[in-house]
Amino acid sequence: MEYANMYPGIFLSRPNRFIAHVEIQGQTEIVHVKNTGRCRELLIPGVRVYCQRSQNPARKTKYDLIAVEKGSRLINMDSQAPNLAVGQWLKSDGLGPVEQLRAETVHGESRFDFSFVKDGRQCFLEVKGVTLENDGICAFPDAPTQRGAKHLRGLAQAAKEGFGAYVLFVIQMQDVLFLRPNDATDPEFGIALREAAAAGVNILAMDCTVTENTMVLRQSVPVEL
Repeated sequence: MEYANMYPGIFLSRPNRFIAHVEIQGQTEIVHVKNTGRCRELLIPGVRVYCQRSQNPARKTKYDLIAVEKGSRLINMDSQAPNLAVGQWLKSDGLGPVEQLRAETVHGESRFDFSFVKDGRQCFLEVKGVTLENDGICAFPDAPTQRGAKHLRGLAQAAKEGFGAYVLFVIQMQDVLFLRPNDATDPEFGIALREAAAAGVNILAMDCTVTENTMVLRQSVPVEL
C-alpha cells in the first residue's frame, strides 16, 4: 500500500490518544494519531515521524501520523494499514489461490476481517497489527484488548465447526526475530491465542517492508507461544 502527500516532522507531545503535536515545516501542527494504542516506546519527544496531509479541507486536523523512526527502524503505526496490506496480499495469492474474498464477514458472534474460500473450504481470517518491539522481539498486544481475545475465541469456534481459521499478525516493520503474546500486559489474550492454536487456528506472522510512504507484507516471522 502507498501513501501520498507525506511530510517529515518531529514529534513533540501526545495530549491524548487521538492527537499529537508535531513540528512540520517549522510549524507546530495538531496531528491525528491513527493508532489508539499506547505506543509509548515509539512516540518519544524529538523522534522523527512521517505524516500524511489530508486533502479534505473540512477536517479539523490537516495531517495523520503514519510512521515513526525508532533508532534505525522505520515503523508504520497506522492501525488501518495492516488490513489494507493484507487485502492486497490475499488478492496477489499470498496465501495461495483464494475465491470469494470478502472483508468484514460475520460468523456466529464475531466479525472477522476477511473471509474467502480456499481449496473448496470456507475460511475466516483476522488481522492484528503489531508495533511493539524490543531488541528484535515483537509482542502483541501493547495494551489489554478484550476484543482481541473475543476474536480468537470466535476463530477457535469456527475451526471446531470445520472452517478454515487464521489469525495474521502484521508486524509493521522488518528484520525482527519472532513474535510472542504479551502475557505481562494481557494474559487473557495469551491464553486465548494458545487455545486457538490448539483448536486448529493457523497462527501466522509476517513482517513488512516499510518506507516513508509505503508498507508491503514481506516474509513470515516465527511465532513463539
